[in-house]
Amino acid sequence: QVQLVESGGELVQTGGSLRLSCSASGGLFSINTMAWYRQAPGKERELVAAITGGGSRKYAEFVKGRFTISRDNVKKTVNLQMESLRPEDTAVYYCNTGVPIKYSWGQGTQVTVSS
Repeated sequence: QVQLVESGGELVQTGGSLRLSCSASGGLFSINTMAWYRQAPGKERELVAAITGGGSRKYAEFVKGRFTISRDNVKKTVNLQMESLRPEDTAVYYCNTGVPIKYSWGQGTQVTVSS
């Protein structure tokens, strides 16, 4: 049973930066595309960024140029470096595999951007 644990979220001001981390226990981590998702209050969960086992990345349009996804296959971690944060980035951020989702969702980490 793979467990995902997200961390790094906090309250920041507009224009600030955060680095989110996700650690995975068990599973064949290196072969899976891993991704960050987010869910804002009253909205559906949406894909933010994804990275393949080989390091190819893709980003949602709304974070291009501001967020960077990375991974460490040895440590089984996937990170999200977030720059130039905006109030609309406020959400709970989750990591998981790319679609189709393979693992149970973790608790997520709350990111709040104040205006």
